Amino acid sequence: MRRVGLGLVITLALPLSAAEPEARWSGWRGNDGRGIADGAKLPVAWSADKVLWKTAIAGRGHSSPVVWGDTVFLTTAIEGDVVPGATAVKHIEDGKEFKHPDSIGADRRHQFQVLAIDAKTGAVRWTRTAWQGTPYDDRHRKSSYAAPTPVTDGLRVYAFFGAEGLYAYDFEGTLVWKADPGQLKTWGMGAGTSPVLYRDLLILQCDEGNGSDSFLAAYDRKTGAVRWKVARKVQASWATPVIARGAGRDELITSGFEAVIAYDPATGQELWHAKGVNSNAIPTPLAGDGFVVLSAGYPEKVAVAFATGGSGDVTDKALWKYAKGTAYVPSPILYQGLVYLMTDAGLVTCLDAKTGEVKYEGGRPTTPAKFVASPIAYDGQLLLISEEGDGYLLQAGPEHKVLAKNPLGEAVYASPAAAPGRLYIRGERHLYAIGS
Repeated sequence: MRRVGLGLVITLALPLSAAEPEARWSGWRGNDGRGIADGAKLPVAWSADKVLWKTAIAGRGHSSPVVWGDTVFLTTAIEGDVVPGATAVKHIEDGKEFKHPDSIGADRRHQFQVLAIDAKTGAVRWTRTAWQGTPYDDRHRKSSYAAPTPVTDGLRVYAFFGAEGLYAYDFEGTLVWKADPGQLKTWGMGAGTSPVLYRDLLILQCDEGNGSDSFLAAYDRKTGAVRWKVARKVQASWATPVIARGAGRDELITSGFEAVIAYDPATGQELWHAKGVNSNAIPTPLAGDGFVVLSAGYPEKVAVAFATGGSGDVTDKALWKYAKGTAYVPSPILYQGLVYLMTDAGLVTCLDAKTGEVKYEGGRPTTPAKFVASPIAYDGQLLLISEEGDGYLLQAGPEHKVLAKNPLGEAVYASPAAAPGRLYIRGERHLYAIGS
């Protein structure tokens, strides 16, 4: 097995103290999928003197960093040479073969890797090649085979690479188990959904192709054994599900083109369903106090809220609907009773989370920009990071106000992670730790 070097680690300043035990951003959008880091005392403005360290990362990856104590985990995909005769799985639409004009990658050899990085210094502790070969399907030329964000429970880190497998490593880099989810067709766009932890389970939303073989599955965190698996007649999606916790029960909320479905995360039993977003399901659902919000941005723009605790078909019981201001890729965020929708150009719309009342529409960044990273919120502020690498800090609340624009100097396609006193931002070529 050929080990690929990860390049130079540059320590620009001494870190603060050792990472505290509460330094946890354990998965996609944090510990609960909501993207909120109140009380973390994160920087408002940053420049070169705020960069504690930056570490060069080989390959291409849009997965977010995840943090547990003094360890940061990350995934990446290393692209190699063209393999003669290698091609992606064929996609059939309306009886004809379909290939997206931006689909690439399956004709080349790849290594899909998991990295553990020292949160204090940025040094790479270990790198493991989880899989190598030619991928089953293509990816979008702008995306990455390392797009799903890993998740950790403090004992193991779990990394999902679509049809190429699900892998569990301990904190020393030993492979504990691996699982094969099967041949997941993504229309040549690549995998996007991230694994979710619930009690002793790891849950994957595996919507693929035209929906004939889509499923939702829960794996035993210790062994990788399938604990439950349910079929879904939902075409390929890239949205990560979220756990909505209530006084009476927990609900696993899934977005999809044809259907929005809530499941019992312990058993996979369907609890309620509604008409889907009728668009590519990419943004993560939002979970509030007794309600959830689903959204999509292409081909239709839609945001819709439903009460949790329902049963059967709740399509006609939507709490509110809104038909503009949503993004194709970035997820919205629910913070302090308000939903913040954003477009792929960073225009922000603020709605009352329970009623859908518009507080403002079309709040703009200070300069034209494009976004694929999703926002996070902390201490009364929202952070949006553009593809150009500029971090826009917005005032949270019913009035749009840009508080700061912080240039990173490197393209950013991954959503940030937070821990006490610092932000972790994955650039196109480096992972940055930013703090006081």
